[in-house]
Amino acid sequence: MFGYFSILAAIPGFFLSSLIFMALWGVIAPNFGIEKIGYPMAMLITITLWLAVAPLVAAGRKTKQW
Repeated sequence: MFGYFSILAAIPGFFLSSLIFMALWGVIAPNFGIEKIGYPMAMLITITLWLAVAPLVAAGRKTKQW
């Protein structure tokens, strides 16, 4: 049951992370001469990063025994 609630708790974090990513990208993009991205593209990049990092975090959690 805890896993279900942790997924629900991650949803607002996903949208907030996408918003912050879009804002920071807009600040640094002109310095590198690249285009700014919109919110949908920021969401796509954020979910891609989350899907890449989540297995690493899960594997790290399994190996540590407190």
